[in-house]
Amino acid sequence: MTQQPVYATREDVMRALDTKLTARNSAQIDRALQSASRDVDHLCHRRFYPEQDTRYFDWPDSQYRPSWRLWLDDSDLISLTSVTSGGVAIDLADVLLEPNRSGPPYTRLELNIGTRAAWGGGSTHQRDITITGLWGYRNDETTVGTLAGAISSSTATTVTVDGTTASFLGVGSVLRVDSERLLVTGRTMATTGQTLGTNIDQQVKTVTIPVADTSGFAVDEVILVDAERMLIVDIAGSNLIVRRAWDGTATAAHTSGATLYALRALTVARGALGTTAATHTNGAAVVRWDPPALVRDLVIAEAIGRLTSETSGYTRALRAGEGAGERNRDTGAIAALRQAVYDAVGRKARMRSV
Repeated sequence: MTQQPVYATREDVMRALDTKLTARNSAQIDRALQSASRDVDHLCHRRFYPEQDTRYFDWPDSQYRPSWRLWLDDSDLISLTSVTSGGVAIDLADVLLEPNRSGPPYTRLELNIGTRAAWGGGSTHQRDITITGLWGYRNDETTVGTLAGAISSSTATTVTVDGTTASFLGVGSVLRVDSERLLVTGRTMATTGQTLGTNIDQQVKTVTIPVADTSGFAVDEVILVDAERMLIVDIAGSNLIVRRAWDGTATAAHTSGATLYALRALTVARGALGTTAATHTNGAAVVRWDPPALVRDLVIAEAIGRLTSETSGYTRALRAGEGAGERNRDTGAIAALRQAVYDAVGRKARMRSV
């Protein structure tokens, strides 16, 4: 089953809850993010993620006036690739995307009435118009880094990045490499190519680790030495300053020369959102799609609400305190955030924006 994109990452929720990583809570968080993201889609009557697709529409002369205007209804358009009507291609220079002052998203197409372009020409008005383009709310993207190794096969499901790039990504991120989109579905340890530059005593809680090159590391990156995970809290010169026994691991003694690993191997779903899986060269730019900030905040809040309710068995999900001090839990903050999201980016009619 194809997984739909989510609007926040597993790591976003874990940071908010200050929880350690386990296989069990990872599955719970991923499930909560899926349901929270789809709930936001339902609340706003639109999908926010970009998807390359071809969609079909009735030509408007038999239903609407004026005949040169085509409403896209529940299909928000980001950019246009091609338009045909009656099997005949329409020059994109003759197509106006509206509203032009605030889009994307674009909610209607209009033919330039100063040209000879016209809808129709097929044997029926039904599905006469074919539109290929990038659909969704907006395609806001951030270049976060580069590939640390080539993707030499279109069927490979593991992508390796450096620490700086990995620090901007998480499980749930939507990436683009060249023209292909990928969904990050997991993260595993990969060698950093560096080794421990000193012995580490078991009892030391925070330690400075000298390495040959710190340029590939990032603050907040989790590294693995033997079986102990450590969190990089700072980088100074050629040293990593780390907090030990991270993610529930135990402190241990480590010897100089031990290999350093980090969460830089990304498990990905290839050819996502209407794109085609392809090969990519080492050093190719990795671009992250960014959902609207309010949408991301709401999904994090909704996911946390689902997780805490699930932990309590839903029987006390709306109650706080014990005994005589028990009271209704304050849910006003999430309700206010939901209203803010709907006001800012919600479609005010289920099918058509005006």
